[in-house]
Amino acid sequence: MRMFHCARRFFNRFLSCPKFSVDFVPEPSAISLLPVLVTLFVALTVRNVLVGLFCGVLTGAVMLTETGLLRFFPELVRDFLVPQVADSYNASVLVLLAFIGGFVKLIERSGGGAAFAATVVRWVTDKVRAQLGAWLGGIMIFFSDLGTPLIVGPVFQPLTDRLGVSRQKLAFILDSTSSPVAILVPFIGWGVFTMSVIADAFGANNVAQSEWDAFVAAIPFQFYAWLAISMVPLLTVMRFDFGPMRIADTEASAAPIATEHRNEESAARPVFVWLPLLVLGATLFTTLTQLGFPFQQVAGSEFRAGLSAAYFLAAITLVALMLWFRAAAAVSAIATYIEGMTGMMPIAATLVLAWALGSVSEALGTGLFVAEVARDGIPGWLLPSVTFLLAAIISFASGSSWGTIIIMMPLAVPAALATGATMPVVIGAVLSGGLFGDHSSPVSETTILSSTGAGTTPLAHFQTQLPYALTNGVIALAGYLVAGATASPALVLPVIALQLIVIWVLRRKAAVAVE
Repeated sequence: MRMFHCARRFFNRFLSCPKFSVDFVPEPSAISLLPVLVTLFVALTVRNVLVGLFCGVLTGAVMLTETGLLRFFPELVRDFLVPQVADSYNASVLVLLAFIGGFVKLIERSGGGAAFAATVVRWVTDKVRAQLGAWLGGIMIFFSDLGTPLIVGPVFQPLTDRLGVSRQKLAFILDSTSSPVAILVPFIGWGVFTMSVIADAFGANNVAQSEWDAFVAAIPFQFYAWLAISMVPLLTVMRFDFGPMRIADTEASAAPIATEHRNEESAARPVFVWLPLLVLGATLFTTLTQLGFPFQQVAGSEFRAGLSAAYFLAAITLVALMLWFRAAAAVSAIATYIEGMTGMMPIAATLVLAWALGSVSEALGTGLFVAEVARDGIPGWLLPSVTFLLAAIISFASGSSWGTIIIMMPLAVPAALATGATMPVVIGAVLSGGLFGDHSSPVSETTILSSTGAGTTPLAHFQTQLPYALTNGVIALAGYLVAGATASPALVLPVIALQLIVIWVLRRKAAVAVE
């Protein structure tokens, strides 16, 4: 008990942090950053964002409450965690994530994703088609960024082995079509998660814009995602690779791996993917149309309710298909659906803690302090570039783009408001920076899953992909320097054109070196 009060006196006296309640917003000061810094330090140290978030919330609660040790944790739960779950917006997000989790798990377990990707294989006869086929398959399986490498990879691995495409190149293709595609889609788990973080940051800073409109407006400014997706077909069509990837692909071409052709009988069908997704889209469109969409703005609560219903009906459709084709028993399908729903618990816990950290930061005046510092030290046109770099560094060190979004978004939004920077550009910079760091990190989950799906090691995948990721990162940074001044959504096209020019120049230099 004595140690606890000593710690409190340290916060209040030596760090000049007054005693105050959750409803009181102090004068902006550097101490308000302490919960965020603790979150970042712990997350990077233990490489676990969930633990980092809990420590950050714990730190903020210590600073905001005045109570004994025995009452501290009950008050932490009552005042900081329960309100986040009880909030109607937050609750609707958690319910929607559960429906999404159940549907995605059904898709993965049904084998429909692999069957759907296998249909692309029929026209694969050479290296170019093999790479484009894997790229196209990854884009089509857009609903699960973590599932894409494990669905598409095993389907294409025998083909790429036989045709002399390196497994490192396959891992790069998988990594370029999982998170980069998912982060652009607003109605899947990535989008729902990101919009919830945006909404929390908007609420803390009294921004009237809806999180849906903000996310959609930021899509053209997610430069790194677009560059990652476009790089695969450009390199493939130009028949060019550089860096360690060139060596790996040259070795694979010289000694293709002979693989035995397997024609396994399976009850899985491509219809397991396209029909449930068709039902999902039709249900959502019909629901929103009844509410005036697209001529009237639909409330966020109505959108989330409609999307939950759409995912549920899509899941029912998939279960019916699995029973019809005898791909699974009814009990097994229901168990899989429930498993998928419960599997979203880590994401739900992460969101609850992220919301709690946002509430704590708001009470401490973190947004006001960041806005004040940004207004005095960073011009508006430069903020997107700075945001992109900071997000990339955090994501690279932590290996988590989601954790980076949680940490950076509440800081970037008030900074954008204070400096007059265009909000969609700044939001796009946060998302792109998180994705860039994730692609460049040897410890990220996508690096591990992509290498697993391609049948190579995470280290080999990291080493061969890093030059490509750095190239796209530099181009994206240049894009944000221009976007900060122009804020033109059409800038994504010149950014991709710049990528084409860079690849062409590298190809010319490689050709000259060979001569």
